[in-house]
Amino acid sequence: MTDVTIRMPTPLRGFIGGLDQVTVPASTVGEALAVLTAGREPLRDRLFTSDGELRRFVNVYLGRDDVRRIGGLEAALPAGATLTVMVALAGG
Repeated sequence: MTDVTIRMPTPLRGFIGGLDQVTVPASTVGEALAVLTAGREPLRDRLFTSDGELRRFVNVYLGRDDVRRIGGLEAALPAGATLTVMVALAGG
């Protein structure tokens, strides 16, 4: 297990005390997001469906790679990895 930095978008920072990033121990994308959302059910509900899949408007990147294209939640994380969470916003 390695420490992973997770960068959070502004609309979700309120769920993590206003921080723009957090560091968690994890070996996979799913583990990192599970640690991030542990005890934060409102955040978990915004990131995941009831089936435990990422919501379609939530994108997570490992470097420049969308994790859905490199193994999804099971994608392995290298030492010192940075995940970036992005959410689609609608407006008008």
